Amino acid sequence: MSASLDPLQLTGRSPSHVVEVAELGVRLHPDAAAAVLSLREAAAAAGIDLVVVSGFRDFARQVAIWNAKFRGERPMLDRAGRPLDAAALDEVARVRSILIWSALPGASRHHWGSDLDVIDRAAMPPDYRPQLTVEEFTQGPFVRLNDWLAANLANHGFFRPYTTDRGGVHPEPWHLSYAPVSVPALGALTESVLRESIAGSEIEGRESVLSELSSIYDKYVASVDSP
Repeated sequence: MSASLDPLQLTGRSPSHVVEVAELGVRLHPDAAAAVLSLREAAAAAGIDLVVVSGFRDFARQVAIWNAKFRGERPMLDRAGRPLDAAALDEVARVRSILIWSALPGASRHHWGSDLDVIDRAAMPPDYRPQLTVEEFTQGPFVRLNDWLAANLANHGFFRPYTTDRGGVHPEPWHLSYAPVSVPALGALTESVLRESIAGSEIEGRESVLSELSSIYDKYVASVDSP
């Protein structure tokens, strides 16, 4: 069992629990890194070039993504993937719209170094730029990857936390989670730990986030699929 993460590590404010994985070009928890390399080797034997496009993401990076969406500088989408006008929404509506597609800073599973986003480079046409959409995994270039992951993830300790649409985070078939690290991390990331990380931050809409945090925690943090 992996050592438990402390509050700074859980919320992405310290990277002391992750290492650079040169073969993958990302930072991950050491235990997750070894498992990903094993998964990648198995995928290669099946003709899949499994590439990690996102690994550890720190608090500051998540704040930058969040604030850009809150200010309308990055696209904000509804559940159907249609663009929203941030300026036309009140603060609470903006917060809840962002949460469909992007994690609250401090609550991103990518903070733990256990979670990663993957694609199959071998399946991409020349000059193709992956968008990380459900359609790519259900009727696009990553259908084979999607099916292979479903059959093989558990053998390497992984699962997909955003498979079922629970009305919170939109399904993400590309998002893998290493259970030996992420399951205890989710248990340790209490609402009070998350609240403390947000209270001293520069997150746009901070007071609205804090006022809604109990329901946000239940719907967008705790409500995930199990291994």
